[in-house]
Amino acid sequence: MNRCFPIVFSILACPAIAEGTRELDSHEHGVGKLNIAYLGNTVAMEFHAPGADIVGFEYEAKNANDRASIDAAVATLARPLELFVMPAAAECTVTQASAELESEDEHEEVHDHEDDHDEDHAEEQHDGDKHENEASHTEFHAEYTLTCGNLDELYGITFKYFEIFENALELEVQIVSETGAQAFEIERDDPKLELRGMF
Repeated sequence: MNRCFPIVFSILACPAIAEGTRELDSHEHGVGKLNIAYLGNTVAMEFHAPGADIVGFEYEAKNANDRASIDAAVATLARPLELFVMPAAAECTVTQASAELESEDEHEEVHDHEDDHDEDHAEEQHDGDKHENEASHTEFHAEYTLTCGNLDELYGITFKYFEIFENALELEVQIVSETGAQAFEIERDDPKLELRGMF
């Protein structure tokens, strides 16, 4: 999955968003991130949240129930307008949506492929269960592209996300447009974001 928004947003959105990129092992339980970029009538969104916020655990799936929970969460996260509700008058539709679960192990494999595997493996064996418990962070990642027929009517977002995922407490939202970037903290107790005057 791309680390940036679709190509039309790469110049606009990625420099600002890159500043806030976190490693999987530094995320804060209860706190997710949602980056939103606007260009013309297109809205691009990128979402990250710790595995514990979404499915209640962060270890690798151990059984059929774990895998079913992850599959259900991925399917839910692939329906952005059910999570981040926009006014009907804005006429927003989903043109692209994808979601996946990333593990710390996969993240390290991509970035540290050239490391001495034998040495790492020996160290993992030595650490035993301690390594398994400490290095099993997972994070859900989703990307969305929306087209809004009437962007002027996109005056706010209601975050049903908090109703669907009971372990989620806060979303750090960054909105990027041609005029700059703004940051917000959306909490479970007040799950609405006012967008009037931002376009």
